[in-house]
Amino acid sequence: MQKFVYHAPTEIVFGPDTELRTGELVKKYGGSRVLVIYGGASAKKSGLLDRVCESLSSQGLETLALGGVVPNPLVSTAREMAAEGIRFGADFILGIGGGSVLDTAKGVAHAVANPDHDVWDFWTGTKLTKSLPVGAVLTISAAGSETSNSAVLTNDLKNPPTKRGLGTDFNRCKFAVMNPALTITLPKYQIGAGVADIFMHTSERYFAAVLGNHLTDEIAEGLFRDIILYGPKGVADPTDYEAMSEIMWCGSVSHVGLTGVGAKGDTAREGDWACHQLGMAVSALYDSTHGATLTAVWAAWCRYVKEENVGRFAQFARKVYGIQEPDDEKAAEEGTLRTNAFFRSLGMPLSLTELLGHEPTEEELLRLAGECSYDRSRKIGSFRVLDYEDILSIYRACR
Repeated sequence: MQKFVYHAPTEIVFGPDTELRTGELVKKYGGSRVLVIYGGASAKKSGLLDRVCESLSSQGLETLALGGVVPNPLVSTAREMAAEGIRFGADFILGIGGGSVLDTAKGVAHAVANPDHDVWDFWTGTKLTKSLPVGAVLTISAAGSETSNSAVLTNDLKNPPTKRGLGTDFNRCKFAVMNPALTITLPKYQIGAGVADIFMHTSERYFAAVLGNHLTDEIAEGLFRDIILYGPKGVADPTDYEAMSEIMWCGSVSHVGLTGVGAKGDTAREGDWACHQLGMAVSALYDSTHGATLTAVWAAWCRYVKEENVGRFAQFARKVYGIQEPDDEKAAEEGTLRTNAFFRSLGMPLSLTELLGHEPTEEELLRLAGECSYDRSRKIGSFRVLDYEDILSIYRACR
């Protein structure tokens, strides 16, 4: 085990009716004027927004609630909400929703704390030195934004739109309220896409250039097995509280960094993240559901990069699926096929054609490769470093 620094400061409050504790948690972390951010009508219709706001009011906290966050969250929305937050004098940002809401809340927190900067500045190189505290009331198990140091926004004011991620400890939520019962009314497709995203957050860290961290591998392999078991159960029956509980906790653990602790210099194992970059380009240009973009590209990525360390893919197959095949190449391929079957059990697409509803043209693939490589200005991945031509080849393979 090499040296590393691991930091996971978010307080987790897990279980039935925990949303009723939101007010005391905000007060604990210094909030007095709370900007509440949520998505669509479901938070209102379900009564969740009212319950949370009542909890805030019971602690003497002033609140302003703003809805309208959409999947693949937009810079324009974060910008408008930040302006409202500045006028309101917000000193705490509370997100009620899933990854899109929480990523927006993080962007709003940065912008309100730094009114001389536009929110997109921090996604394009401006160093972030301060922000407001953020709390989460989770309603969708997927992105792990409630425990991660990352946030993703789409700049919808660019043509074509572009999607970028920001990693900083200022993105860490102070607390996350996690009641699995809040997820049982989600559409099955949304649950399936969330489960796929959870799987992929661990996959990106597992298939890393830095190996030899055995306890980290055991944790990751255990999470794979758990989400493969309970993910399809939750999709089949969202009222299965046990399954939805397991999915929710897997979502947080998969992106808190624990499955990647292992060491590159003084940081957690870097991970690969190529599939996320490939998928983000698709969702930027087509507004596709994030988890579905990942399942559409995963197998093609595996087959393109596996020769860098086929033994790693064979270990995945044996430890996660119990595959007994002694030949590494055959075991690796069987693991890929079994994972595709898992994705299929979630109702997820296995190709770009299936995802988009049409076979993408060569021109479309060129646009995707250009977006993913930032117009050929960057490479992606670490398991195997991929340049523009590699990226284009993978898109062609998953067409």
